[in-house]
Amino acid sequence: MIYLNPVNGAVLFEQSSTSSETHRKPLSESSRPVQSSEPGPSTSKVTLPIPPPPPGAPEEDEVDLQLYKVSGLIERQRDEKLCRHNLNGKCVHCTPLEPWDEEYLKEHNIKHMSFHSYLRKITSKNFVSLEELSCKIKPGCREHPAWPRGICSKCQPGAVTLMRQPYRHTDNVLFEHANLVERFLSYWRATGHQRLAWLYGQYESHPDVPLGIRARVAAIYEPPQSSSRDCIALETDPREELVQQIAQRLGLRRVGWIFTDLVPLDVSKGTVKHIRGVDTHFLSAQECITAGHYQNLHPSACRHAASGYFGSKFVTVCVSGDSSEQVHLEGYQVSGQCGALVRDRVLLPTRDAPDLAYVRDSSEHQYVPDVYYKERDEYGNEVGVSAKRLPVAYLLVDVPCGVAVGGPPTFGATATFPPANRPLQQHLQTLQALHRHIAASDSFLEAMSDLHVLLYLASNEALALGMESLAPLLDAVRLRDGDAAEAWRALPSAATLLHLAAADTGHVPAPLLLAEGVRAEGGRAVWTCAVCTFHNPPAAASCDMCAMPRSDAL
Repeated sequence: MIYLNPVNGAVLFEQSSTSSETHRKPLSESSRPVQSSEPGPSTSKVTLPIPPPPPGAPEEDEVDLQLYKVSGLIERQRDEKLCRHNLNGKCVHCTPLEPWDEEYLKEHNIKHMSFHSYLRKITSKNFVSLEELSCKIKPGCREHPAWPRGICSKCQPGAVTLMRQPYRHTDNVLFEHANLVERFLSYWRATGHQRLAWLYGQYESHPDVPLGIRARVAAIYEPPQSSSRDCIALETDPREELVQQIAQRLGLRRVGWIFTDLVPLDVSKGTVKHIRGVDTHFLSAQECITAGHYQNLHPSACRHAASGYFGSKFVTVCVSGDSSEQVHLEGYQVSGQCGALVRDRVLLPTRDAPDLAYVRDSSEHQYVPDVYYKERDEYGNEVGVSAKRLPVAYLLVDVPCGVAVGGPPTFGATATFPPANRPLQQHLQTLQALHRHIAASDSFLEAMSDLHVLLYLASNEALALGMESLAPLLDAVRLRDGDAAEAWRALPSAATLLHLAAADTGHVPAPLLLAEGVRAEGGRAVWTCAVCTFHNPPAAASCDMCAMPRSDAL
């Protein structure tokens, strides 16, 4: 179990342990590998008229706009044994199925229908306006004093009955190549400490699920953090905005987060302990609250929602040991009810039972509605139970994970440059590491096709390149244009940094660089400190290393 910092700063309650809820989760869907080359359902491609979004609505994702145009009907071939009509006819045995057809989903082992299938189902007959759950008192009621002095049925939020969500906003998580995860796990293998990172990629249509959406992961970025064998604490990231700008220029976005919960069992065999499953928990209450917080930070625009947003495509991936004691990926989302409970600060984690969450008590500062969930009593009847300590299994939605087979990845699969923000000597980002990475790559474009390399070019201490200087290189990486990458390499600013990297490894003497007139950005030469011989950027009036005033003696 991983203990994460509470997103709302709440104090963890100590309660007596209770019997944990029995989780019923079929492993067939989540454990099977997802391959991009597998044939999917035959979905009708008939273009439908798209209802216009309301004025002032937020811009929807491109994948949503594409799925609005697809009818979603699942085509079936003519059955030679049951169909008695000609090739142009249709009958009950070969007529297209609706994308939410329960028998089809069960037959193809799809546990949850896609969100767009759910939209087609609820809007097939009537117009529906989606609204998210609210656990707060409605403001503006003038019939009584404000809480805690008064409350009425008009402003009081209704009781919440937890229901398993029948749909999911993201139906699959696909990593472009296995080296993405291996590179992320290298920190745990070196230190034994847990790790957390952001997933960057794109949302695309999923061919194996009717009207499904898949999160394709192209890069993993590890923000600054302090961790141990059982704890992770995120720190402030001064380069967060820069990472977002680089990713946006590359056509990527933050699609989820990933964390490890690995305990080595036998180092010689490479096995890890199986600590998550039906007998324990899949995600702890702390992790569910964190996932709900991140989903609330990344809402999904929806034209059918009154507020313009409904749910989130943001995914959670946990790296832990499976039943065969091997490293395994499990993907999840939390339900919309969980997101609302987290947003309104209703849920708290428990310390003694990771599979249970605690419902906050009402106070003079906040009214908390009653929360119920359903379970079967000793007679087999389904009854509602007041949930002061509720099983988080009601809040989870499974999202299968897999690795793509075939197809060119966005970034190179053989990157050797160290990832950012790793406090290890062998994982430090330096000019020497940059030069070795370029020398080990087959081409300059392949060397630059790495999010960590691009971030280092924009933020290194020797000669940081601005976004304007990096823009041609980012476009070359996005378009896979080797000639454009070589042209950028010849620019003065890029040539200066690459020569500094070569000089730092001893391949190019530093005085030779100045003798040849190597120029930095803006056409000015890099100057060397006469005291410590440190190479300083042209705009610096004093040495960045020893703080001595500028001298061009060398």
